[in-house]
Amino acid sequence: MLTNRTACRVRYGDTDRMGYAYYANYLRWFEIGRSELFRALGMTYREIEDNGILLPVAEAHCKYLAPARYDDLIIIETTLDAAIKGAMKFDYRVLSEDEIDLVAEGYTKHPFVTPDGKVTRPPKFLRDFIARKLS
Repeated sequence: MLTNRTACRVRYGDTDRMGYAYYANYLRWFEIGRSELFRALGMTYREIEDNGILLPVAEAHCKYLAPARYDDLIIIETTLDAAIKGAMKFDYRVLSEDEIDLVAEGYTKHPFVTPDGKVTRPPKFLRDFIARKLS
């Protein structure tokens, strides 16, 4: 299992009039978690794209469990679900700074797409990279 944790502070602009983090920001935090997971493994999203593969979001789910507020430090835990073969699936948990409260959880699914928009099989360079990290 490939998992990474990234800390992120809730900014004032992330909140709504009630002082809670606006719901769409959770998907942005998922993106931060995804990017930082790859970076921690030793490959950036840019490197994947430079190899001719795009990973658009095809499906996203988020379950909101507790509010995040302005200036809270949250922990974004991101796990690559290596069981998915024809796409990539990432699972997320957003935790409070003390890691006691689960703020939100969800997932995103990403097909492999060429720059001209065609869905393709998982590329060998990425399959090999993930296999090495799993071993």
